[in-house]
Amino acid sequence: MIRSPFFYVGDKYKLMSQLSQLFPPKIDTYFDAFVGGGSTFLNTRAKKYVVNDIDENIISLHRELSLYRDKKDELFDRIYKIIDDYGLTCSFIGKTIPRQLKIDFPKTYFAKFNKEAYVKLRTDINKESPKDPLKLYILLIYGFNHMLRFNKSGLFNLPVGNVDFNKNVANALENYIDFMRNNEVSFVVSDYSEFIAKQRFNQNDFIYFDPPYLISSSEYNKLWSEEQEIELYSLIDSLDSRGVMFGLSNMLEHKGIKNNILEEWSSRYNVYNIKSNYISFNDNSIKKGSREVYVTNYER
Repeated sequence: MIRSPFFYVGDKYKLMSQLSQLFPPKIDTYFDAFVGGGSTFLNTRAKKYVVNDIDENIISLHRELSLYRDKKDELFDRIYKIIDDYGLTCSFIGKTIPRQLKIDFPKTYFAKFNKEAYVKLRTDINKESPKDPLKLYILLIYGFNHMLRFNKSGLFNLPVGNVDFNKNVANALENYIDFMRNNEVSFVVSDYSEFIAKQRFNQNDFIYFDPPYLISSSEYNKLWSEEQEIELYSLIDSLDSRGVMFGLSNMLEHKGIKNNILEEWSSRYNVYNIKSNYISFNDNSIKKGSREVYVTNYER
């Protein structure tokens, strides 16, 4: 499995060993309506990929990193320079923190050491227009829970996290660049319905939906309503009537709440249970009693 270099909370990386078994065995063009960090397309075989997200910042990051498909060393050199310019740690190349700090703050030592440098980088990014995508990427890597979060004024407002540029980040970045070098990937910024309306689907094309989960409480999902949930399912029904293969991931039950809209709609299709360890943005503990499902209109 290839881990996305964006390390999204709620990313499908840990579920791809299950989902990939349920995806169509032969895909010409893979479409993703809510791509996010991209772990799904990174772990799906297709002849080409067209992926979309309404968040222009995440698509900007995807596009920026993909530009280095044949310049991996240059990408790492640029990242290291930004890290060095701001005085952030980089454990991957041995630029770490004083030993005593680890003893004094065993669970927060990176956050303690990097906070001042991180705030300086965040302040500089918030003054930029347009924003330097690589600086924004580094904010994501060093930020709390690797989130991209902006306030109503458009300012990045995530606090520093207890993380840095380590071996896992470097490996994910290298694998991402390798994937981009070997595959044809197009990135789109639009509302998912506009994205779908502009596409022409052929027989072996497949579209995957991973929308915000109506019954979970993460920051991303708070933007989603029952009305939008119904509109999404109506659009998927229209795709089904045209013979387009689709797959959808969603949460059917969570913390004693059931998504009745999903339950009623999915009854007409094939529903597969997915074993998931759902983790929210506000609470990193694993939520037991959640039921995640994969819904599709083809047999596997």
